[in-house]
Amino acid sequence: MAVMSPILIVMIVLSVIFDFLNGIHDSSNIVATMIASRAFSPRMALGITAIAHFIAPFIFGVAVATTIGHEVVAAEAITINVLIAALASAIIWNLLTWFLGIPSSSSHALIGGMIGAVTVGAGVSVIELHGMEKILIALFLSPIIGLLLGYLFTKIVFFLARGATPKTNVFFQAFSNCFCDCSLS
Repeated sequence: MAVMSPILIVMIVLSVIFDFLNGIHDSSNIVATMIASRAFSPRMALGITAIAHFIAPFIFGVAVATTIGHEVVAAEAITINVLIAALASAIIWNLLTWFLGIPSSSSHALIGGMIGAVTVGAGVSVIELHGMEKILIALFLSPIIGLLLGYLFTKIVFFLARGATPKTNVFFQAFSNCFCDCSLS
């Protein structure tokens, strides 16, 4: 029977801790507005989030994972020590921002940890600028696109509900209850 090396066990443990913290950290950021505004119950918000996370790769593909896995740093620069350093730094950053109540992305923390660890381990030359460019563009454009789509969607809903009576709220409440019951049963 093959025995795993201690350093591999450390990497696996750090990976599990990072994944657990990623779920706690990022999921709370996703559902906070829905719950705080009382638009959805906590159960419904988490149910919608779970379903969306499950179906997203099937609808949108795995381009983000491909970019992070293949286009941020040169593959030959990634060693087990680099992965341990990247995971440890991302875990520390997630815990720090969580403790201070600062919204932060676990994915970006992992990318930053990877870039920092690879830079120390192999130098700046192994950083893939094309992949970094994609990440930075997405980082700056996604809030703007989200704002515009949210605005557009709100305008469409208000347009469709123009002149409606207060009984329209019954429709939205029924739709909300149906979606909650269907998604969590």
